[in-house]
Amino acid sequence: MNRFENNRQPKVLLLYASYGEGHLQVARAIKSALEERGNDRTVMIDLMAESHPWLNEMTRRFYLKSYTHMPSLYGWMYDFTRPMKHNSLFGGLLHSFGRDKIRRILEAERPDAVVHTFPFFALPGLKRRTRLMPPSYAVITDFDLHRRWVHPSIDRYYVATKDLKKELTQLGIPGGSVKVSGIPLKRGFRQTKATPELYNRYGLRADRPVVLIMAGAQGVMPDVNRICEGLLQNPNVQIALVCGHNDQMKQQVEHRFRQLYGGSRLHVFGFVEQIHELMALSGCLITKPGGVTLSEAIAAGLPIFVYRPVPGQERQNALYLESKGAAIIANDPDELSMQILSLIGDPLRLTASRLCTRRLQASNAAADSIALDILSNLRIMDKASIL
Repeated sequence: MNRFENNRQPKVLLLYASYGEGHLQVARAIKSALEERGNDRTVMIDLMAESHPWLNEMTRRFYLKSYTHMPSLYGWMYDFTRPMKHNSLFGGLLHSFGRDKIRRILEAERPDAVVHTFPFFALPGLKRRTRLMPPSYAVITDFDLHRRWVHPSIDRYYVATKDLKKELTQLGIPGGSVKVSGIPLKRGFRQTKATPELYNRYGLRADRPVVLIMAGAQGVMPDVNRICEGLLQNPNVQIALVCGHNDQMKQQVEHRFRQLYGGSRLHVFGFVEQIHELMALSGCLITKPGGVTLSEAIAAGLPIFVYRPVPGQERQNALYLESKGAAIIANDPDELSMQILSLIGDPLRLTASRLCTRRLQASNAAADSIALDILSNLRIMDKASIL
């Protein structure tokens, strides 16, 4: 019997993790794209939080602390584990987390496909132990390949670039199992245009260049005050500073610059849900180099400046984009300010920088491409099963 007869949509299980915002955002983007195709049977689960809540909270805090206060330690751990194999002692341990939970989820939900936006591959490890085994898909959320993402039981990979596809095939993954999709984003990054109404909404002027500073979801970018001071030396520049969930940073910056400049050219925001609107108004972006944020900037066609990328996947992301001419890395706030002011004051350089960024844009919206590919594959598999 055809499981999808009478237009019954397949059930898709989306597994993510809450180490940063990116993995959750990618899962939400895919869910939204599936829903737009009439699929309302998508289930999202934070596997580590559901299966090991205490351990999840502890490791999340360690991740944030080591990332912000001990970046060298985090970078060492990333580099040390980068070449590990799925069947190594440590790799096997990491992929074992959530195994009992995912078995119970399979029995309860009976999904037709499972999509991972974080490399906890407890499900593939169950393939020899259960017959309730739907196809597994992995969406790699960075421009760098950590071997933790590589598992022989993943049926299909979705990656940001052709270079990542080449790396996977060199590691033995069949080329037909890797699709260059881009990193999934929510709607709006290419469609949104700068309009007078949009400028008014954010209190910005259309006749001055806007420098967008994104301090990260937790607001952890260092030297924000010095960066703003350097940029504001140019009387024509206005800044949109997004502090994420860091209310303390937001209050401190607002207080400091209200006294110095009256706040007319520095606009400070907390977490901005519709960040594509601010990107549409901006001439360039200063950011932490998370895979999703970089992909958002690429989709918006923004020149990217990365300030002091920490060791690990973010530094690798930054180095990759720098090699493509799509990002500039700075480690000193004065150097960063000079680079930005030089760029936005030179129309030819600004246009060339935007072109380098646009060369990295995926040809189709990544979330749409992934959703369509998954649904098409499931229907092909279902037809083959009844022949």
